[in-house]
Amino acid sequence: MLSTLTTAPAKQSVSETIPILSGRLSTATLLEDRRAAILGLRSFAKQYPASVASGALRSLIGSLDRDGEDVDTVKVVLETLLYLFEPDPDSPEASPEIAMWVADEFTMRHENIGLLLGFLDRERLDFYSRLYSLQLLAAVLSARPERTEECIVNAEDGIARIVAALDEQREPIRDAAVGLLTDLTPISTVIQGLVAFENVFGRVFGIVRTEGGLAGGAEVVVNCLILMANLLRLNPTNQAMFRDMGYLAEASRLLKDAYGGPQELEELPPRIEELRNRSVFALLAVIRLFLVPGASVTPQNQEAFLGDLLQPERGRGGRTSRARGDPILVETLQIAFSPVAEISIKSEALLACADMIRGHAPAQEVFAGIQVPSPLADLAAANGQGPQANGGIPRVYVIDGLLDLVLAVNSLQAFDLRLAGCVCLKAYFYEHAQVRMHFLDHAIRAHQANADQLTNVLTILLQPTTESLTGDPYKYWFAAVLMLHLLRNNPEAKSLARGVTEGDEANGEEVVTSIQTIAAHLLSCVAKSEDPRVIVGYLMLLLCWLFEDLPGVNDFLDEFTNLQGLIQAAIENPHGDVTVQGLSAMLAGVIYEFSTKDSPVPRATVREMIMTRMGRDRYVDKLSKLRSHPLMRDYEVLPQKLEPGLDQKLPDVFFDDAFVEFFKDNYSRILRAIDREPDAEVSVVINGVEEGVSRKLVDELREEIAQKETELRDLLADREALSKQLSQEQAAHAQTKTLQSTDLARTNETLTALRAQLATKDRAIQAAEAQTANVMKQLTAEQSEHQRARADLARATETANTLRTQLADKDKTIATAETQLTTLRQQLAAAQGSAQQASAEISRLKAANDALQRTHGDEIRRVLAEHEATEENLQRQLAAASKTSQEETERIRRELEAGRKSAEQEAERVKRRLEGEQADLKATISRLEVDLMKAQAEGGKKVGELEGRLKKEGEMREKAERRVREVEEGGKKEREEKDKELKKARGLVEEKEKERKAAQGELDDLLMVFGDLEEKVNKYKVSLFGWLRNMRGGVTNLLL
Repeated sequence: MLSTLTTAPAKQSVSETIPILSGRLSTATLLEDRRAAILGLRSFAKQYPASVASGALRSLIGSLDRDGEDVDTVKVVLETLLYLFEPDPDSPEASPEIAMWVADEFTMRHENIGLLLGFLDRERLDFYSRLYSLQLLAAVLSARPERTEECIVNAEDGIARIVAALDEQREPIRDAAVGLLTDLTPISTVIQGLVAFENVFGRVFGIVRTEGGLAGGAEVVVNCLILMANLLRLNPTNQAMFRDMGYLAEASRLLKDAYGGPQELEELPPRIEELRNRSVFALLAVIRLFLVPGASVTPQNQEAFLGDLLQPERGRGGRTSRARGDPILVETLQIAFSPVAEISIKSEALLACADMIRGHAPAQEVFAGIQVPSPLADLAAANGQGPQANGGIPRVYVIDGLLDLVLAVNSLQAFDLRLAGCVCLKAYFYEHAQVRMHFLDHAIRAHQANADQLTNVLTILLQPTTESLTGDPYKYWFAAVLMLHLLRNNPEAKSLARGVTEGDEANGEEVVTSIQTIAAHLLSCVAKSEDPRVIVGYLMLLLCWLFEDLPGVNDFLDEFTNLQGLIQAAIENPHGDVTVQGLSAMLAGVIYEFSTKDSPVPRATVREMIMTRMGRDRYVDKLSKLRSHPLMRDYEVLPQKLEPGLDQKLPDVFFDDAFVEFFKDNYSRILRAIDREPDAEVSVVINGVEEGVSRKLVDELREEIAQKETELRDLLADREALSKQLSQEQAAHAQTKTLQSTDLARTNETLTALRAQLATKDRAIQAAEAQTANVMKQLTAEQSEHQRARADLARATETANTLRTQLADKDKTIATAETQLTTLRQQLAAAQGSAQQASAEISRLKAANDALQRTHGDEIRRVLAEHEATEENLQRQLAAASKTSQEETERIRRELEAGRKSAEQEAERVKRRLEGEQADLKATISRLEVDLMKAQAEGGKKVGELEGRLKKEGEMREKAERRVREVEEGGKKEREEKDKELKKARGLVEEKEKERKAAQGELDDLLMVFGDLEEKVNKYKVSLFGWLRNMRGGVTNLLL
């Protein structure tokens, strides 16, 4: 019994436990149970990542959504997921495919990435949730970069939340955000733009300042600069944003504070110094991203980096313009010549300076005026000499400092620095003819004055020393490269350098030109087996100098031994160096290509020497081997710097980039030059156009010209004989001409008479033709007029028929009217009797009017009496009311006054209305009397109308009488209707009169139109008869 209780439970295997924990995570309803399951899975994730991922990956991701509000659960889940990306190396299930499997699960649905981004929200302040989310996003991005980038870009505020994490005060979270953004931005320009628009540059510089700048020695500073480089690399938009928002000034301050100066000579901890150097190097690399050769924004960036160094330039409209920004160039130069910076940092700084001034004329011009610490101060201080030993550093102009650095510093460890200084000087010369001529002129004058012998490129090339040739071969190589860049594609500079000579002719010394001197030193170095770098430097210089320079080639050939030694160097040299042999063969080809028949060594002789001693096959072989040599073939991919090592051997740097370009561009031409015949000379190539000249052809042309001149003299003699013969022929011709002129005069007289007759006939014909044309025009016009007349006649006939019909109707109407007139005349007598009765009626109306006036007076008096009675009544009421209330008295008085005024107004209005009606009746009676008299005078047609009007007026009078009676009754409404009826009666009378007049006018118009039409028809008939007569006469004349 006891033994059973003390027995340990059976151990479960991993294959059994992980599915159980996974099932518990999926099915548990309590948060504590799910958290316990996650803790169990976390314990297995390091050793068994494949089992955990296959059984519980989706459940773990789902737990982030379901239990996202629980900080402890989220922490454990994120840790478990991170373990899956970083399993134990000794685990039997460790495999890179697990990370890709987990990343696929996350990126399969955008919501999964959104869950991780959600933990970066500003409201989520939990440390581990934010940190682990950033680390997990970085792990997923590393496994599946493209799909992860797509998910982050498509997520709402995805980029903004990651960038906002840069503001975190907790360094692990901030550093993780920097790392994630660094991994997120190297390729996608879309993400680069989105990140840049979230003010990432300002935040990055804020982090750098917080960490103490470049000198702070923080790893995150390097990462920040790498992030900045990702955002700016080949991205003009971000570069313009960086430049326009003033961050160049911030970069300038960082460079300025990177090294405190010469007083900071105490040693820093190795780790801090390493990080500072990495930070400075990274910032210099960022600066060089703005200066990519050939980029469209490079000129603007160059101006911005120069800043205040550019002098104000007069712009359009009289305004001045200047570049914006701080002089980063100055700060970069100070680092390049800093005594405390490492050589790699100085080299990068010089390369950045070269990029800032290359191809920018204003920058190249102001560059020479900057002062820097002397690079030779360290050597002087090491020997206990010079100002630095006493605490000061001398300053020199940057060109002098670069020449000192490149030509005077003899240190193998400083080779990269010397090479970078050489690149900076080449950038100073680049595509600026004035600068190149000024530098070369200064070097020539200094050489002739025996000044600056240590750093004068011309003196170094023309007066080498044995010690320096052995101890510092790159001194001559750098001098040759600098001279190459001064002379290349510059005929004026070549001519100036060619004029430099050695030896005093006045003292009996032989005068040797600069080309001959350099060629002699070249052959001497070959003979003495000097370092091939020196020989290659001389050969590169002579190749670029003598190419397309005919006077230079003649100068070289002026010394016959130069060509012999050159061919010998191409055939064999003590070391058997392929580069030396190939370049020597190429130089021999250049000399032959640009030699002439008049050269000191004729062109045919040069070719004969090359073909005899070297042969075409060997010549081609030397050039082919040089082209396929790794140093030439792989120049662009080989590192041109000192390789670190313990053997301390010279670097494999033999060629200059400009010479490599020259070689590859002209290889084919020089290779084929040996096949060109000696009589086919080549002139200087201008703008890439080659023009050939054949001496043999010129001689043949001259012989041909002599033959042509002989033929010309023979032709002139023949011409003289022909001239004499022509004179004789002309005399005979004159006699013949005299006889012919007499005959011609007679013929002309006859011809004149005939011409006069012909002219008369022509005039007659022309007159007839003109008359015929006029007749035809008249005929055409008459035909047109006849057609119009016929049309008018047809229309007139139709109108006449219509008028006749209307006239017949009128005649009938007139007959009817006459019948009616007879009847009316019979009725006139009766009408006169009626008129007398109407006069009696008028008298009666007048009497009625008088009675009406009297009646109106009585009515007015009655109304006034009533008003007076009303007033007396009101006064009595007022007297009675005054006893009761003073206020009632006032009210009654106002009503009395209003009533009195109203009554007076009503009486006055009735009076005026009656007077108006009386005046209207008088006017109506008068008008009727006038009409009656007119009717009696006119008689005839108006009798019927007057009778009708009298009848209507009688009716109207009756209506008027009724209206008068209605007025007498005091009806206001009836009086207004009466007025309207009177106006209507007047309108009817006027309308009838207008109708009568319109009918009479229309009849008169029709009669006038009919008369006009008849008159026009008569005129057309007369015109037609006249036209026919004229046409008959014209036809008769034509027939005659």
